[in-house]
Amino acid sequence: MLIRQQQHTTNYMNAKLEFEYNREGDTLYINKRRPYPDQEPAEIDYGVIARLNPATGEIENLEILFFSQRLSEQTLFELPLVADFRFDPTV
Repeated sequence: MLIRQQQHTTNYMNAKLEFEYNREGDTLYINKRRPYPDQEPAEIDYGVIARLNPATGEIENLEILFFSQRLSEQTLFELPLVADFRFDPTV
């Protein structure tokens, strides 16, 4: 159990983003780390669920429901988030 707690409180600020699309569920997953049961879900917009680190409140995962439907209905899709993107060729 101690190892699990350490994993959950590790800083994933510099983690690579992983994008995964589920066609059957029409859901886009954006992950900084693998989801785990202790994360706290929060709906930050209609059909957009953030999974938060229970210790820090940091967003670790996003689930965007009805993804292809959203893109077919509008050309711009915005989220109420602030992002700091940086390129690191060594990662």
